[in-house]
Amino acid sequence: MFLVADHKLSVEDLLSFPALQLTVLAGGSGLRRSVSWAHVSELEDPTPWLLGAEMIMTTGLAVPRTAARQRAYLERLDDAGVSALALSAQLHVPPLHPAFLQAAEERGMPVLEVPLSVPFIAIAQEVAAAVQEIPGQRLGAQLQVFGALRWMATERLETAVLFRRLERLSGYQVHLCTPQGRPLLPGVPVPDPGLLPGSVDAPPTIPGGFAVPVLAPGGPAGFLVALERRGARPAGLAVVQHIATVAALQLAMVRQERETLRREGAETLAELLQDVLDPAAARRRLQRLSIEGDIALLVVRAVSEDDLLRELDELPYLLLNRGEERYLLGPPELGAAVAAISGVAAGMSRSFAPGESLRVAQREALWAVSQAVRSGRPLVRYGNDPTGRWLPDDPTVLSALVEHVLGEALRYDAAHDAHLLISVRTWMERDRRTDAAAAALHIHPNTLAYRLRRFAALSGRDLSSTEAFAEVWLAIRAAGQLGLT
Repeated sequence: MFLVADHKLSVEDLLSFPALQLTVLAGGSGLRRSVSWAHVSELEDPTPWLLGAEMIMTTGLAVPRTAARQRAYLERLDDAGVSALALSAQLHVPPLHPAFLQAAEERGMPVLEVPLSVPFIAIAQEVAAAVQEIPGQRLGAQLQVFGALRWMATERLETAVLFRRLERLSGYQVHLCTPQGRPLLPGVPVPDPGLLPGSVDAPPTIPGGFAVPVLAPGGPAGFLVALERRGARPAGLAVVQHIATVAALQLAMVRQERETLRREGAETLAELLQDVLDPAAARRRLQRLSIEGDIALLVVRAVSEDDLLRELDELPYLLLNRGEERYLLGPPELGAAVAAISGVAAGMSRSFAPGESLRVAQREALWAVSQAVRSGRPLVRYGNDPTGRWLPDDPTVLSALVEHVLGEALRYDAAHDAHLLISVRTWMERDRRTDAAAAALHIHPNTLAYRLRRFAALSGRDLSSTEAFAEVWLAIRAAGQLGLT
């Protein structure tokens, strides 16, 4: 036998009813739990048939006899969202072990004793009598929530405005998040992580409200947490589930809009890299895609597109895939977000104004990402190199410098796979410490010494000379900017 209670009723309220003569055996810290059902069950595991917020009443047949099973019984009911357990005195209740009572105290799960003189039907009647709200009011709330579909189709409300309306209709504060606790929809706050269920199959009842999954193609997209608003009349689980459906539809619309903008952004970035847009047209395109203020170009390697999209969800950007590299254009804040991705290697250009040609920025980002790969750093920003900043931007000048100083060595490396240039660069980067450079190259110090002599002979430059050293170092940095090393 069960009765549904539509009015918000707490365990503490039931204790105040003199006719029930209820006493608290344990779990007194949870007396403010809401009671929406009064249900008799003599099953050791009734949870498959529960929705949450029920008060379970038993003559004791359901209560196991061992300490471990008693504790497991109580924890199972609490995990299912049961608001209280009421035990009939002097019938079939076995001796209650300290472990059972301790679990009730730890979890704030009220365990009540019902005198033999008080039948369970009396408790159910009191619960029913406490109901002041007629079912039609909840039905009206459900129908108005369905009206949100019309708002979405005709009024094109912003997400935040839409959910504020749903909060007023439902009597709940609404929170949305991904399974990881990140924002799910713009303008809707995320809940306290402690309120999130462990799985999508968990009971929906939580302290002060409900937590239900937001479904999407491919699996749950996240959770909706609805918490009862002070002074409001909560409309119940059915309305919360309808709001979750609205959230799923809104999420689908937002994702579709983002995908459309992403495709348009990729096309725009491709045209900018090809330098086929005039500055004014480029600025208009970027402004329409919410790219304003100083911007930067990034080249990203060693990361999946899904990981990149997930990390950059809150920032405006354009994304273009080119083979194994991903080009990003957006505010300089993109750098920090990209650098936080595990295993990433990224290079970032200097900041520049929207509408400027991307030719220089592309060279800078490509050079920087090569440095990131070589050094193992997640992000290298062009311009942080104290030597490279003094090199000219003109690729013709850089190419002439490389050819003049390194040309013979480059050709020798290509013909003999001799690794002269990388050996010289590593030796210079380690302040001419031969042992350290040899260890980094995984070769014997004598092999490195031979390569240094061979390079000096091919380039015609004695690396013990400060003048020659400086010229070779600048040429190596220029080769890096051109993507040759």
